[in-house]
Amino acid sequence: MDAELGSRGVETVCQTCEVELDRIAEVAMLTEQDLELLRQPRRRINANIPVRMDDGSVEVFPSFRVQYNDARGPMKGGIRFHPAVDEDEVDELAFLMALKCAVVDIPFGGAKGGVQVDPSALSTGELERLSRAYISEFQDDIGPQTDIPAPDVNTDGQVMAWMRDEYEQVVGRQTPGVITGKPPGLGGSKGRTTATSLGGAEVLDAFLETVDIGGDSPTVAVQGFGNVGSHLTKFLHERGYDVVAVSNADGGLHDASGLAVPALFDEHADTGDLVAAEATEIPNEELLTLDVDVLVPAAIEDQITEENMADIRADAVLEMANGPTTPTADEYLSAHGVPVVPDILANAGGVTVSYFEWVQNTTNEYWTVDRVQEKLRAQMATAFEAVAQVKAEGDGTRSWREAAYTRAVDAVLQAETYRSNIPER
Repeated sequence: MDAELGSRGVETVCQTCEVELDRIAEVAMLTEQDLELLRQPRRRINANIPVRMDDGSVEVFPSFRVQYNDARGPMKGGIRFHPAVDEDEVDELAFLMALKCAVVDIPFGGAKGGVQVDPSALSTGELERLSRAYISEFQDDIGPQTDIPAPDVNTDGQVMAWMRDEYEQVVGRQTPGVITGKPPGLGGSKGRTTATSLGGAEVLDAFLETVDIGGDSPTVAVQGFGNVGSHLTKFLHERGYDVVAVSNADGGLHDASGLAVPALFDEHADTGDLVAAEATEIPNEELLTLDVDVLVPAAIEDQITEENMADIRADAVLEMANGPTTPTADEYLSAHGVPVVPDILANAGGVTVSYFEWVQNTTNEYWTVDRVQEKLRAQMATAFEAVAQVKAEGDGTRSWREAAYTRAVDAVLQAETYRSNIPER
């Protein structure tokens, strides 16, 4: 099947879904009816939201909410603010969220939202008005038992706090479970900030126990030093990994003998800059092609593509960003013996603790950070073991992505069967 090009210059989401699903169709014994059910979201809701700016003018922001599947429970998915957000991207992310919730066995479906905006160009007041306007626009389509948003790229706990407050003003009652990723003082869960990173570290530990890569101190390069990448770097350093390169949007640092991670982390937390005395500055593109044991794309989607896939020299890839490897590049790496631990498993720690937050909001019982992290470790370990078991079934040639997708798709389709939306499988 020839993939058409979307507005981002890569395979569009519906094509991406078809490519991924077609790849596992035989492995997972999917029927054409199964594929038809999974290829498209249940609904797309688009809006052009007007917001009054500080100078009195009005700007209109294209906004999206895609609800992919709710067979397993209320839909769940973040809201991103970014100039490049479009319906294709939100479609793909909603698809991934549906699979992500299923692969770690939390009772949510998948959704995603976005606003086409450069938030760095907004004042605090403009950002608040946009955040509230988004919830006001989509109020009928979200709710704690319907669709539960969360932070994503360029949104944070403060944005979620505004959104929760706006929703409660509309419905006229306290509804903490409508949004996750809130500040702890407003119903957020302890441990949420580092949850994605901790989950990824747990998955990488488990993965490296199954393959002969890296020895006692595997070398790692991390693309992206935002919340996920920075905390993952810190967790991996504490576990004995040798982090030799990191980067952000401005470029990266490389030190073959290992970066001084604690000092790097502290400097970045204080100033937002990447500074390491002995390191060499490198562009992001070069970081992706370093000869390391594990490459960790932890920034944005579509970083390992047809253009650079032949230059990847890492022995394995851990996807901490959403969709950082295109389907074509993923197939190439798999065929050349480079295992890719897929995003729907590797970065699922965040949505898992979002589920914990929703449970705490629903029961009004709040947990310590130690309890949150203990439960997260257990959930990620169980999910990894289940995916590893699926990978080992049959002739044992399934890739990690095929195994994770198979587990996730089977769970979604089983729920659809229980609901009588499809015949007994």
